[in-house]
Amino acid sequence: MPDRIHTFLMGSAYANWARAGLAGDASGRRFERLTGADGRCVILMDTPPDGDEPLKQFLRIGRHLASIGLCPPETLLADESTGLLVIEDLGTMQFAQWLAVQPLDESRLYSSAIDVLVVVKNHAPPDGLVALTPAVAARMIAPLTEWYAPHVPLPPLIRALESALSRHAPDAEHLALRDYHAENLIWRPDRSGTDSVGLLDFQDAVLAPPEYDLVSLLRDARRDVSAAICEAMTVRFADQTGRDPVQTRAAMACLGVQRNLRILGIFARLALRDGKWRYLDLMPRVWAHVQHDLSHPALAELAPLINTQIPAPDAAFLAGFQTR
Repeated sequence: MPDRIHTFLMGSAYANWARAGLAGDASGRRFERLTGADGRCVILMDTPPDGDEPLKQFLRIGRHLASIGLCPPETLLADESTGLLVIEDLGTMQFAQWLAVQPLDESRLYSSAIDVLVVVKNHAPPDGLVALTPAVAARMIAPLTEWYAPHVPLPPLIRALESALSRHAPDAEHLALRDYHAENLIWRPDRSGTDSVGLLDFQDAVLAPPEYDLVSLLRDARRDVSAAICEAMTVRFADQTGRDPVQTRAAMACLGVQRNLRILGIFARLALRDGKWRYLDLMPRVWAHVQHDLSHPALAELAPLINTQIPAPDAAFLAGFQTR
């Protein structure tokens, strides 16, 4: 047991609980499930204190979500100086895992996820968050040309994307959890309403247009969401938030391209820099999302730049990619 974890748990109720590692994510964090003699479980989260994901933001956003009636994990023990946290175990079944065995529940789960977003939108966000203005959001695609397509000039892409975002998604005033997708949502079928959705991985929250997390949910890099569900959930979100459906779809297209061009770069970095080659397998789905959203008229200026300069992650490209 690393000294810092032993010291952290020593003297607490969890000092002698059994420990089992959990699968990690794209960040530098580690997770373990601690199980007591009575079968109760909690989660240990180990965030390197010198990294770029400090616990302070996780704790602050968690408090906000709880204050508006949603279900982030309760904090049970924390030491920000060491980056260690014990939190409530919200359950073992992610949306993605549940739907792998219960695919007919897709509408039920995604409807509940939309209802959570409606609650988030209906409450003022916490202070002090970075705003994803069109200019900021457009610059965030920089990993695309740094890691995925290093031969491509970035400035023309940024200008075209910023122009589209300025016209169709300029309203960066709403809380976005930012990684709101089927592997970060815990399904709790014994609960009702928004209590059925446990929330994870919200420490990167920002201010963004209201459709940002909707795009994160429906343009998922890790699982295919059916076209019927995408349409139904888009309509549900627009209806419940009072948004114009035409405006919502245009904003989703612009934000979807912004998000997924960045993701291509991030996945390339995870592979090349960190040796996490499994992320290459997700690139074709991400590219399909980009192509879907580029077909929207809102992106008429950006589409030819992407389609003539950015290579598709087909088998030949990915094979060559691994030789870099």
